[in-house]
Amino acid sequence: MADFGEILRAIGDFGLFQKTILIAIWIPCFLLSLTFASILFVESDPERHCNTDWILGAGPNLTEEEQLNLTVPREPDGSLSRCLMYAPVNWTLDSIRQYGLNHTTACRDGWVYDQTLYQATIVTDFDLVCDEANMVAVAQTVLMAGILTGSLLFGPLGESFGRRRTTQIPVLFLFIFMLTTGLCPNYYLYLASQFGVGVGYGGFRINCIVLTTEWIGITKRSLGSCGSQFFGAFGQAFLAVLIFFIRHWRLAQFVMAAPMGLVAVYIWFIPESARWLLDRGRTEEAKELILKAAAINRRTVPQSLFEKIAVNKTVEKGGIRVLIRSPVLRKRFLILTLPWFALNLSYFCLTFNVGKFGLDIFLTQLLFGLTEIPAHLLCFWLLELAGRKLSLMSTVLVGGLLCLCILAVPAGNAVGVTVLAIMGRILMNWAGSVCNVYIQELFPTSSRQTATGLGGIATRVAGLLAPPLNLLAVYHYSIPIVVFSSLTLVGGSLAFLLPETQGRELVDSTAQAEVQRNIAVMKTRADPNMPEQTSSRSTKL
Repeated sequence: MADFGEILRAIGDFGLFQKTILIAIWIPCFLLSLTFASILFVESDPERHCNTDWILGAGPNLTEEEQLNLTVPREPDGSLSRCLMYAPVNWTLDSIRQYGLNHTTACRDGWVYDQTLYQATIVTDFDLVCDEANMVAVAQTVLMAGILTGSLLFGPLGESFGRRRTTQIPVLFLFIFMLTTGLCPNYYLYLASQFGVGVGYGGFRINCIVLTTEWIGITKRSLGSCGSQFFGAFGQAFLAVLIFFIRHWRLAQFVMAAPMGLVAVYIWFIPESARWLLDRGRTEEAKELILKAAAINRRTVPQSLFEKIAVNKTVEKGGIRVLIRSPVLRKRFLILTLPWFALNLSYFCLTFNVGKFGLDIFLTQLLFGLTEIPAHLLCFWLLELAGRKLSLMSTVLVGGLLCLCILAVPAGNAVGVTVLAIMGRILMNWAGSVCNVYIQELFPTSSRQTATGLGGIATRVAGLLAPPLNLLAVYHYSIPIVVFSSLTLVGGSLAFLLPETQGRELVDSTAQAEVQRNIAVMKTRADPNMPEQTSSRSTKL
């Protein structure tokens, strides 16, 4: 029998075929960052006042300043109230001026919003202010719930229906619901569309990384994850530029949907994972793809290699049961999931607070994206230099400490808070790339997609909890920071228990994963300084 690593070396483990797949996957990864546009730039509460045009019936020639002075009460600091107005009365203008208005009420006829920063946002279109201000956090939570659902739905389906289909269908979700989001006439339909966008986001992110990883050889394997994160960072930076020039959220949705429509066309031509096809016993289909890849890479596949491929391979059942029953896989999954959950909780708490750090929101978002670009280049280099375990521990622990240090910055120091937030967010994103690589290498082909899907669910639960966790800041600003920073420190420490996977071939069965673990343990007991085997020649298809 031939292992798939041997096949990749024969056909080219990082040739034109693999590079084409990567580019096809990286483009939508760039666009995924833009899905946060409609909710990310609504954190700043716009200047506003109640609509008091009722008084124009008594005094049609009133200036705006006179109208507001007569109809809107003042706050203790002298500013106009943003949520209260004087109740309308059926008086003449002279009587109103002589006696004044004293009875206040909530805004009855909506609000008048200042359009200096934005022409329109979901806050101004759906009046998510005053008593409805928490609805912004609800919108964020619904999007994250959609991402969680997408991970839960498309993750396990990748084991049964393949990596290709479960990468293509989420792209259609993204395109359709990006369009409908911009057309929503009310807040509740907006929530439904954002949920659909989230489903597509969650499904695509999980499956695209697995698909690219299974086609790439050992030396460039981490590109599948690091490259997608790298393009995502470009998307984060472009997001600030997009909203700076297009300050109407509906128009921004249509601009984002257009390139996603092109992706929805070409994504149907990406190939299936030959590793998955062989694992499912679909040998002839796998051979066709292997020959196609070899032709594109200008390689010739030796006939002797094809003769080694198992024609009647016994298909190993994967899924959640395998992860639960295997003590090795179960331990690996639980240990990796905690830091992955914690770093995503930190990342999204910082992301959803982009407008609250004290600096210009466009500048902050631009810095968020631009500073992540070199971080992902360093991530690929560090993964190959220091390995997976040390990379994960260092990024999560240092990132958690930086977030915790925000509490030591004096109140009002916007620059200090922003710098620490950006550095912490960079390291959390960096650690996320490491986790995406790590989980591909820790689990066999028969359950790799399930492990990735369940791990993705844990990260989406973190995103789901981020908005309500941020709301706890009304009791004390330090509560969210203490919670997510502490969890990252605990998760980063537990990562010490994971095995190193750098330089190993991907395993295809649970038995191989357990044998590999036992060999590593015996070698460590016999000679702790002995290097682990870098290629698993015993890996069978």
